This record gives sequence, structure tokens and C-alpha cells, in this order.
Amino acid sequence: MANTNTGILIIGAGGVSRVATTKCAMNINTFEKITLASRTISKCEAIASDIKKNQNVVINVASVDADNVPSLVKLIEEVKPRVVLNVALPYQDLTIMDACTQTGVDYVDTANYEHPDEAKFEYKEQWAKQEQFEKANVKALLGSGFDPGVTGVFCAYAQQNLFDEINYIDIMDCNAGDHGYPFATNFNPEINLREVSSNGRYWEEGKWIETKPLEIRVEHDYPEVGVKPSYLLYHEELESLCKNIKGLKRIRFFMTFGDAYIQHMNCLQNVGMLGIKEVEHKGQKIIPIEFLATLLPDPASLGPRTVGKTNIGCIIEGIKDGKKKKVYIYNICDHQECYKETGAQAVSYTTGVPAMIGTKMIYQGIWDGKGVFNIEEFDAKPFMDELMTQGLPWTILDLPVD
Repeated sequence: MANTNTGILIIGAGGVSRVATTKCAMNINTFEKITLASRTISKCEAIASDIKKNQNVVINVASVDADNVPSLVKLIEEVKPRVVLNVALPYQDLTIMDACTQTGVDYVDTANYEHPDEAKFEYKEQWAKQEQFEKANVKALLGSGFDPGVTGVFCAYAQQNLFDEINYIDIMDCNAGDHGYPFATNFNPEINLREVSSNGRYWEEGKWIETKPLEIRVEHDYPEVGVKPSYLLYHEELESLCKNIKGLKRIRFFMTFGDAYIQHMNCLQNVGMLGIKEVEHKGQKIIPIEFLATLLPDPASLGPRTVGKTNIGCIIEGIKDGKKKKVYIYNICDHQECYKETGAQAVSYTTGVPAMIGTKMIYQGIWDGKGVFNIEEFDAKPFMDELMTQGLPWTILDLPVD
């Protein structure tokens, strides 16, 4: 039976949620009604109030414990949305997915599941819910942010339109923004620091190759940004793209970091501040990285003070009409332009806008099916078209082939 519910339920109230909710309000003719929920309802109210000032769109708000399936089910049954957009913590992916299958509602997220007690993130537990979603006659769209998200769409678009065969992909993520702080993270500090301090990993010739943290560094010239040191990390989209891009021989992920960021991170790691296991401090049990997060600037507060640009894209090399071909498909965002539009800096913007677009694809039935899907498994063109009109225009640059 078709889902006759209307509207969207957005769970989470951080910087990405601010952007996604603002963009959904700008597309209210599609989404019809919007409900924003979080454990802290005051955060939802602040976002809703700001949107109403600028767009005169009413955002309903609610409180929910995203770790608790019955609480989620109760809210979904009250709101009756067509789609749930999860922009909460990746620790909460599984509970929100379970609530969606129990209520027969489609699911979208921006980051794969990460266990709160392990510095490990992978799609395994979400992919394992394939049969569960099929039986519920609903779909889950995983990773509809930028990376993962738009980078997967770029690769799918290249596979579907630009190449006969793709052999090599390097995903390049450059944030050249300056927030003026000696040290801060542009998104959730726990997720950011765990991601960067973990071992690197890339896929080549059917095997995963592990590297030491930040062991591999390249100097890459980013259009409109310039040459920046870029470090090889493991990132979740590698796990799905190595399955879904046919003919692939190697895929890697690189992210830029300044010397000051790395020096601070190394110092914090050396003194145990990135630890994820409980320690005792003056009779209190604390988790070091959680304590550190309370000391660092809130990423949501960085918008008004961050200047500069991001450049994120994919270097893709393969064969077209029997000849070698190499392109860079990328987007450039200006932090202050993003802030003027949504009240958030470009790191949140580049995740929140694709979250809305992916949800729009599901909401309108442009992308359809039953089960659990990664974003590159669908027709890329309608998503690429939306990027051009929703604030993330892309460019294809031909590169010389070695």
C-alpha cells in the first residue's frame, strides 16, 4: 500500500539541520509541512524562529529521544510524515531506521552508523537491514550529504554519462575557511577528531590497504583555492563506491588540514584527550573526547566568523570511446555566502543542502524502490540538476591524462 502521509520529519538540530530545514522551507511546495525534532526542543525552536523571520514558513517542533525506538515511533505516528530525514548523530542511525520500518516511513541520512564506543564507522549494520526495509515496503537512502553524498552522485553521473569505464577515483575535500580560532572543528568534534586520528585506508585491486594516521600527504591545486596539503583518510563512501562503480581499480579519499590543526590534534592525542573509553577524574567518570568537545567552540557558532571557500569534488579517470579520459567534477562554496543564506558556514551547508535534495528525490518518487540504497545506485541526473538550482553548482574540468 502506498504511503499517503505528507510532510517531512527532520531529526536533529545542529548546523546541518539548520541548513536542511531552511532549504526544505524554501521548497515548501514539495514538502508541504515540516516538523523538526530533537532531544533539546529549544534548539528546534531557535531554528524554526529564524526561518519564520526570513520565509514566513511555520516549522512545527517536537522533543524526541533518538536513542529510543518507542519514543521515535510515537512521534512518527503523531506527525505522520512521508519521509524521515536523520541529521542527528550517526550513533542514532539504527534506532531511527528501526522506527521507520515499524511505522512504514521512508528514511534518509547523511552519515553511516558509528558505534559510540568504537572509533569505527561502516555500512555493515545498515546494509543488514535490507530485508527489514523490503518487508516494510519502504526505502532507506544512505549518505545524502556531500561526502558521502554528492561525491557519490558525481561518480554515478560520470559512470552513467561521461565514461565507458572508470578505473581510478580520488575524492578531494578542501576546506580553506578561516574561523580565527587557534583550534576548532567544523562539525561535531567527536566525529571529526575520531575520523582524522584513525588509521587511513583505501581500496585498490579488490583489497583494502591500511595506512597510519595522516601518513600519506599530497599537494593538490584546488581551483579558486590554490595548493593545499591533503591527507589520505578512510571515508565511508569508499565502502559503497568500490562495490557500485564497475571497472574500478582504485579509490581514495583526501582531506585538507593546516599545520596548526594537525599540531593541536597530535598534542591532544598524545595526552589522551581523544580517548573514547571512560576514565576517572576526581571521582567522576568521563570520556576524554566528550569532555574535549565541551571545551571547543560549538561548530554551529562558526558561521558568522568563517571566511574563505570550500572545494570538494572527484578526480575520475577511465576510458571513453577507447581513449583515456580524466576529469575533476567539483563544487565551490563561499562560507560567508552560505551564512547569509542559512545562518551556517559552508561545511554545514554542503551537507544540509544535499540532505534536502536526496529527501526530495525520495519524497517525489523520482528515486524509488524497496530496501536500503546508497546514493550512487540511482539515476544521478535529477540530483545533479537540483544541485545547480539549490545552491551547489558544479563544474567539470578536463584534466591531462598521464
